[in-house]
Amino acid sequence: GWSFVKDHSQVPAAIGADWEIVNLPHTWNAIDGQDGGNDYFRGTCCYAKAIRKSELPQGEVCYLEINGANSSAWVYWNGKQLAEHHGGYSTWRVDVTEEIVSSNLVVIEVDNAPNQMVYPQNADFTFYGGLYRDVNLICVDDSHFDLDYYGGPGIKVTPTIQGDNAEVEVEVFTQGMKDGQYFQYTIVDAEGNAVANEVSTDNTFTCTIENVHKWHGRKDPYLYTAKAELVAGEEVLDAVSARFGCRSYVIDPERG
Repeated sequence: GWSFVKDHSQVPAAIGADWEIVNLPHTWNAIDGQDGGNDYFRGTCCYAKAIRKSELPQGEVCYLEINGANSSAWVYWNGKQLAEHHGGYSTWRVDVTEEIVSSNLVVIEVDNAPNQMVYPQNADFTFYGGLYRDVNLICVDDSHFDLDYYGGPGIKVTPTIQGDNAEVEVEVFTQGMKDGQYFQYTIVDAEGNAVANEVSTDNTFTCTIENVHKWHGRKDPYLYTAKAELVAGEEVLDAVSARFGCRSYVIDPERG
């Protein structure tokens, strides 16, 4: 349900009646980028969507999350430029909390033309332009796992193999934590069974997975999941998780 216009000249104040309606993910090079003509469109296009405040999920802080806009993009909220981002292969977010009114127009300009901010400029593949991954609105409590740090998920997992076991360190990053709030950490295996858990006020949790099931590429791509919940009293304010494999590698000068 996004509105789309190709090769526009200025940021629109309203959605035009002749705009195309598209669903994300979307690219404007779906045809000309693969027909062999080597003349696919590389320029600036525009996506827009009307959003009412009443439609938003509950939360004190709201972010617009863009999971892939190739290759440069600019975000406008009710005509005000809030952010720009260069590079089409990473998640980025924009804090829109202070800009939300009863009726809103979000506009995302995307440009896949060659420029000095994004490399490579020429290659043997198509530089597909567009919002080619999902765009989300995330509304969270004032106390939440960090959404501002370079598009990261707010959780970092570091497993280290030690013989038949794995030492796993889970580190979380937060914003707005208050006195009395704490973390509930859980590690589960691929079948959903808990192999470690802890309640803590520390943003780092370390545990040992005994007789760990090691990750072994396509032969055995076994994954555990680390979960972290931010809790106040009995209420879970926010939660994040990350899947991870336990593996190690060695470069040996004698064995290669």
